[in-house]
Amino acid sequence: MNQETLESELAGLALGELCYLDRIGSTNSFAADWVAQAAPHLSLVVADEQTDGRGRAGRKWFTPPGSGLAFSLILHADELNIADTAKTSLFAGLGAVAVCQAFQQYGLTAQIKWPNDVLLFERKVAGVLAQLSWTGKIPSALILGIGINIATTAVPPEDWAGHHTHPFPATSMEKELGQPVERIGLLRTVLEAVLEWLPRWETEAFLEIWRQRLAMRGAWVQIVNHLGDESYLEGQIIDLSEDGSLIIRLRSGEQTSVQVGDIHLRLVDRSSK
Repeated sequence: MNQETLESELAGLALGELCYLDRIGSTNSFAADWVAQAAPHLSLVVADEQTDGRGRAGRKWFTPPGSGLAFSLILHADELNIADTAKTSLFAGLGAVAVCQAFQQYGLTAQIKWPNDVLLFERKVAGVLAQLSWTGKIPSALILGIGINIATTAVPPEDWAGHHTHPFPATSMEKELGQPVERIGLLRTVLEAVLEWLPRWETEAFLEIWRQRLAMRGAWVQIVNHLGDESYLEGQIIDLSEDGSLIIRLRSGEQTSVQVGDIHLRLVDRSSK
């Protein structure tokens, strides 16, 4: 993949400017700097290798050269009526839905582990990071970063920090398919799905698609902080709210919603409870 290939293969999509990089720390960080330099709406940055990719709560995302997709799409806040952080989680969901929709073209049925992980056969294959860029106290853009493990070399090595302890170990598309996947073709398919859903990001139709892909629905989970040292809520996953929050049922039977933050979900074994 290179700049020329990117421009040729994505021709016809309603995108802004395109930027291909052989190597970058983080595509989201690059995109944030690009926003400050007046990048047009729907501008896209794609990197072959990402050395400091990030997920939520500062978690790392492993992207060796030639092994996966690492890209960020710039969405102008005024184009999409993004006034604050309240519904940012909807865009993480939108990115995850787009990845799931693209995977269908390859015969793969994926699920979304709320709020931003994509699973194949209960293994993490992709992640989404939605971040706001600000001008003073006003959001100027939302940066939608997506990372997808394509080749088996994209899967973190066994000695990589956090690999053993993650409840949903990593996998790759090629491992699950048993055949090669062309990166640029997958990129176009994902972007087509993103562009399809962007005008409908606040609709019930979008939420319903997300609900259909929601992993662990009906399962009991602990909601713990990003350090993993404090469980502050336990409940059963029930649904999604209109702002993308997770609705859970507590032991008391009461329902409550959980906002996206520096938290993650941990499955609970209730067979003996």
